[in-house]
Amino acid sequence: MLTSRHDSALRIINELIMGSDKGIVWALTGSTAFIIQGMQFAPNDIDIQTNEVGAYAINKILMAYQVKPVVFSSTDYIRSHIGYYSIDRISIEVMGDIQKKQGETWEDIIDLRAIIEHVDYKDMTLPVLKLSYESAAYRKLGRLERANCIDSFLLTNRRK
Repeated sequence: MLTSRHDSALRIINELIMGSDKGIVWALTGSTAFIIQGMQFAPNDIDIQTNEVGAYAINKILMAYQVKPVVFSSTDYIRSHIGYYSIDRISIEVMGDIQKKQGETWEDIIDLRAIIEHVDYKDMTLPVLKLSYESAAYRKLGRLERANCIDSFLLTNRRK
């Protein structure tokens, strides 16, 4: 279950991004998105996935809440355009054009529009990444326990 502070932060994010009229492609991901879709998780932060253009646009939109501006960042296994924000002490991470490394090759950048679902939560309609995509992404990162948890939920709830 999300706290009232999470709900408040989600409302601010949704209103600012949707009200920007910039056509930003974005979706919630991670524990907050899982909770919104009916899974039982303790919320950590709010993770937003978008493309490169969206990451920098959201950076401008959330400027008043900025902790670290969007920059390109890369590790041995994952890279993206990433920025950090805080709303009512809730940490928000924005990631644009995420790529995961498979062996020696970086995967192609995914068109998020194909893997976004819209879910009604309280009195908001929020974009989230499909759970089937989330499971596959966690498997690529070697986070099998999280992937198995998602798969179990999907099997139990017959969702795709």
